[in-house]
Amino acid sequence: MGEAYMEEARQLNEEILLKALQEENIDVFRDEFIDSHPYDQATFFMTLEQQQRIYVYYYLSPKEISNLFENLEIEDDEYEMLLADMDPSYAADMLSHMYADNAVDVLNRLDKVQVASYLSIMNPEAAQEIKDLLHYEEYTAGSIMTTEYVAIVANQTVRSAMYILKSEAPKAETIYYVYVIDDYKRLLGVISLRDLIISDDETMISEIINDRVVSVSVGEDQEEVARTMKDYNFLAVPVVDFQNHLLGIITFDDIIDVMDEEASDDYSKLAGVTDVDSTDKNPFSAAKKRLPWLIILLFLGMFTASLIGRFEDTLSQVAILAVFIPLIAGMAGNTGTQALAVSVRSIATGDIEKESKWKLIAREAGTGFITGTTCGILITIIVYLWKGELFLGMLVGISILASLFVATLAGALVPLFMHKLKIDPAVASGPFITTINDIISILIYFGMATMFMNYLVH
Repeated sequence: MGEAYMEEARQLNEEILLKALQEENIDVFRDEFIDSHPYDQATFFMTLEQQQRIYVYYYLSPKEISNLFENLEIEDDEYEMLLADMDPSYAADMLSHMYADNAVDVLNRLDKVQVASYLSIMNPEAAQEIKDLLHYEEYTAGSIMTTEYVAIVANQTVRSAMYILKSEAPKAETIYYVYVIDDYKRLLGVISLRDLIISDDETMISEIINDRVVSVSVGEDQEEVARTMKDYNFLAVPVVDFQNHLLGIITFDDIIDVMDEEASDDYSKLAGVTDVDSTDKNPFSAAKKRLPWLIILLFLGMFTASLIGRFEDTLSQVAILAVFIPLIAGMAGNTGTQALAVSVRSIATGDIEKESKWKLIAREAGTGFITGTTCGILITIIVYLWKGELFLGMLVGISILASLFVATLAGALVPLFMHKLKIDPAVASGPFITTINDIISILIYFGMATMFMNYLVH
């Protein structure tokens, strides 16, 4: 979003704005609206009815609306709706005033015909800048970078560099870092704004440059970029191609959006939902997104039911066994989900790259054994005191120990295996791993009960 709006922007007064819209008083509306923070503007804007929003377009210039648009937090189809309310030339002008990476985010939500239409009537320079970003694959560094940055050369003084910085600052997304390039736009290093300010005017840039610059490849996954910026506490990171040409930069505010998007995506998959961040306006749309996983789990549940049916003879002889099915299956599912969450998080944060995968597996196996042994001993004592059946208590206790141990291992191994196959480990969702562990725990429980039937039947 850039640095044009600071914390001292005044708070928006909705009552005054609504009254100004009702009375069609453009002066009062602009006086109240323009000085408020773009986030507040965007929030207020999305509470308006369609006709009120159209009035806002008349009251504000495309450049002023662009600041608002960069702060909208809406669904993909709502962008198309808002742009449809604008005159096409007004919309194109508004998009051209947005930072290129933010304009690309909006255009990526439209169909190709609409994108081509807006680009054809847009300012040629802005259109070309946006086209250059549109061809990068989605979810890569190239797709989220901005080309609005400040670059200087090494063979100039601090004085001349500051002159360039002042002239480029109004359209740059950030000025905290100034990048140093050669005549072929290859990245040589970086200088912080602080270093420029405290250096003598006649100092050569080559004397104060930091040439140990950390950059990311244009094709790198956005999650990896977010991890790099988090690890190094960067406000921005340069994006380069395979020949180290500086193509753009990725700023901290863009990475915050990426982290939020990736977290929502991973949580959706863990919950077995297509898009948990979506706020659907009708139950049919919400059901459509949730049904695929539920149908898969329905068939897995039927398999679990048929598996129990195979042990019908065991159940008929020792009916008390049925009492403990929910207990064993539930505990196995819960501990499997816990291990799954730890494993997926380790992969997502990159911790798995810093420590051995076998170390993670061994730790989870040890955790599964300790928790399984503790719960197994407790349930053995409880069943014995409740039913007076020591062997039944031991059977349930050993089944819980084995189930929790295997379920914890499965919860850790499945995401690692999927990561090895280049599949998003988050798709090993909580409901999926729970159902799988239900099957494993039932096999262990009834398998042991069948083997030791003679000790259970009196």
